[in-house]
Amino acid sequence: MSALAATLRQSWVITLRDLKHWQREPWGIVFGILFAIMMLLVFGYLFGGAIQMPGGGDYLHYLLPGVLALTMLFGIDGTMAVVTEDTKRGVTARFRSLPISSLAVPAGRAVADLANSALQLAVLMVGGLIIGWRVDASLGSALTAVGLLLWLRLAMLWLGIFLGLTLRMEGALTMVQVLVWPLGFTSNLFVPAETMPDWLGFLASWNPVSATAAACRDLFGNPTGITEGVLADHAMLLALAWPAVLMAIFVPLSTRAFRRLG
Repeated sequence: MSALAATLRQSWVITLRDLKHWQREPWGIVFGILFAIMMLLVFGYLFGGAIQMPGGGDYLHYLLPGVLALTMLFGIDGTMAVVTEDTKRGVTARFRSLPISSLAVPAGRAVADLANSALQLAVLMVGGLIIGWRVDASLGSALTAVGLLLWLRLAMLWLGIFLGLTLRMEGALTMVQVLVWPLGFTSNLFVPAETMPDWLGFLASWNPVSATAAACRDLFGNPTGITEGVLADHAMLLALAWPAVLMAIFVPLSTRAFRRLG
């Protein structure tokens, strides 16, 4: 228990350090929010009138939870870039020279980025309400949806931390972005999986981001675009299970990568 308490204290110190960096250089957060708003406006107003929802419903109400889930996914490259920069500048090497837990520094980064993600999520939800999005559900249900979004974000952050500690060659960030974009668009974030070809709809239905988006739409009381398939009955279970599986893999790998960093 004393080792656990020490790790928690050390992680909190690293979290405060990372939050101060964000406070002094907030432009990454600002541009991340602006990008999500741009995606919302482009798909909501340019293409929204041409998209018919299976089961009926307003496309904007379908779209906004998908944009929220997409924002949670795009935390990978930002976290990876910061971790890589700390490694190149020697900051990580200084932390490794201290008598602290190998988990403390990655965990501190994850908690700090999660706090910033909660701020981004709040701004986007307020923006959605301004342009016409509505939550047709109880407060508890809406807060559960927010919790699922942050749960997905936490898993993506640990993936970003692992990649930042292991992929340090030139062009690594671009490589990861090339992989993240197809993961985001091969999902139900912008259009229902039932409108896709069978093989693509199958991939979209088993996409971790699709599960979170589908569960959040149901919890927000928005159109789900689902009339059948695995997400019709098990979206909540998959939205809980996918991030748990990812963290079970990448938390130990990130700790090991930090400990073995050369």
